[in-house]
Amino acid sequence: MKLSVVIPVFNEVKTIRDVLAAVMAVNLPGLSREILVVDDCSTDGTGAVLAEMAAAGEIRLLSHEKNQGKGAALRTGFSAVSGDVILVQDADLEYDPAEYPRLLEPILSGRADVVYGSRFAGGETHRVLYFWHSIGNKFLTLLSNMFTNLNLTDMEVCYKVFRRDILDRIRIEENRFGFEPEITAKVARQKCRIYEVGISYSGRTYAEGKKIGAKDGMKALWCIVKYNLFR
Repeated sequence: MKLSVVIPVFNEVKTIRDVLAAVMAVNLPGLSREILVVDDCSTDGTGAVLAEMAAAGEIRLLSHEKNQGKGAALRTGFSAVSGDVILVQDADLEYDPAEYPRLLEPILSGRADVVYGSRFAGGETHRVLYFWHSIGNKFLTLLSNMFTNLNLTDMEVCYKVFRRDILDRIRIEENRFGFEPEITAKVARQKCRIYEVGISYSGRTYAEGKKIGAKDGMKALWCIVKYNLFR
C-alpha cells in the first residue's frame, strides 16, 4: 500500500525544510510513500528550496503560476497522487508528522474511510494562543455538525486522511480555506466511515506567519450552508 502526502505551500521558506525532513523521517512499516508538494506561487524563496529538493528526488513538485489558495493547491495535488491513501499536511510547524501512524491506523486496519485529526479531543499537548480563534473553530464545527449530522470536534483541522477511492468521487470547488467545510460536507454525503484521532498542536501567531483570518471564517460559514444545502 502507498501513502501520498500532499502539502500545499505558500511563502513558508522558514519552515518548509524542517516540515519535509519531519515527513521523511516518519517510520511507516509496510507503506511506500510519495511526498507531493504544491507551491502556490511563493515569492519568498520557498520555490527555490522546493526545486532543489525535487531535483534531488526527495519530493514531487507541482507549481502554480498564480497564487490561488489552499483549496486550489490541494485540488492540484489530489489530481496527481498515485497513492492508495492520501494525507494532507500543512507546510508550517503547527502539526507533527510523527503522529502519522496514529492517523493512518483506522484506515489501515479497515475500520475507516476518512480520518480527521482533532486538536480538541484527547490529552495531547497544545500551545496556548488565541481564545477567540478557538471559539471560532468550535462554532464552525458545531454549525457544520448540525448540517452533516456528524459529531466531529475539529472540522477545521489540517490533518485529514482519505482512502483514494473516496477522493476520486469528490470534486473540490473551493480555492481557499473553504476547502475544510466543503470536503466535510461531501464526505458526510457519501456516508463515509469517519474517525477522529486526538493530535498535538503547536499553533503560530500572526507575527510568526499564521495566514487564516476573520475573512476566512466568514467564508467558511457560507461554505457550510452552500455545500450542505445547495450541492
